[in-house]
Amino acid sequence: MSRPAPIPRRHALRQGPVVRALLSTGIAAVRGSRPTHVELPSPALRQTVAPRPQELIRDYVRHCGGDPSWYRGIVPAHLFPQWGFPLLARNLHQIPYDVRKVLNGGCRIEVHRPLPAGERLVLEAVLEDIDDNGRRAVLKNRLTTGTTSTPGAITAWMYAIVPLPRAPGAPGVKKERPRVPVDAVERGRFQLTPQHAVDFAVLTGDFNPIHWLRPYARMAGFESTILHGFATLAYAIEALNHNRFSGDVRSLRTIDVRFTRPLILPATVGLYVRGDELFVGTAPGGPAHLTGTFEETSIHG
Repeated sequence: MSRPAPIPRRHALRQGPVVRALLSTGIAAVRGSRPTHVELPSPALRQTVAPRPQELIRDYVRHCGGDPSWYRGIVPAHLFPQWGFPLLARNLHQIPYDVRKVLNGGCRIEVHRPLPAGERLVLEAVLEDIDDNGRRAVLKNRLTTGTTSTPGAITAWMYAIVPLPRAPGAPGVKKERPRVPVDAVERGRFQLTPQHAVDFAVLTGDFNPIHWLRPYARMAGFESTILHGFATLAYAIEALNHNRFSGDVRSLRTIDVRFTRPLILPATVGLYVRGDELFVGTAPGGPAHLTGTFEETSIHG
């Protein structure tokens, strides 16, 4: 993957629900009122949304390094944040934490059946669990996506991390960050520019300024803009589709990943595979920006 092809800016006009969800979540955080009790699992939130436009799917797949012909009649499962974030964000309004500090820790996607294109999407979101160990809270948010003809086609979990204030005098805990195994095999190479993050925002609606506005990213503590975690995941999946599955996008049944290090742009990184493990990093033995596992199973039926 090299410099991305131009993305029509009209796609940004389709992202109103995602943008409104980001703004409403930020406004709720500024107001500062947070609940003291959270029911877990939370009551299910349900919504039906319009089919994803075919031209959006086409341009998104191309941007991620895939071939739109692979997805004839199918919606890519890894596009789920584009239609699911508005509903998932509503669950963040009930948490007793500052949502302005929420970090994207990773996700798990299970494809039970291919998601049909051209049909209205039936969504259900549930905040399943909160793991608070006093240093950070991990929120486990589940989204189920289907259609009338194919209910429950995809289940996706988002893992959001909220760093918590350290108690006075409490020692810091340093963990060694993951690295790409030296025996992992390269399955793809990505030459990423700041434009990749801009285009991914246009295609998905995630306009968090740390991804496209360098001064803001620097104020947030980064050297420059950083790539979306879900972009790193999407590029990795399409590299698997190309280099391992020979374009058979129905072969990936499950993928479970963690975003372990910010990917500062520009950057050149690779997708590395060892058995059922995958990593995105600079080189074998080098730092990993994404780690995870995947399950390869034909689901043609």
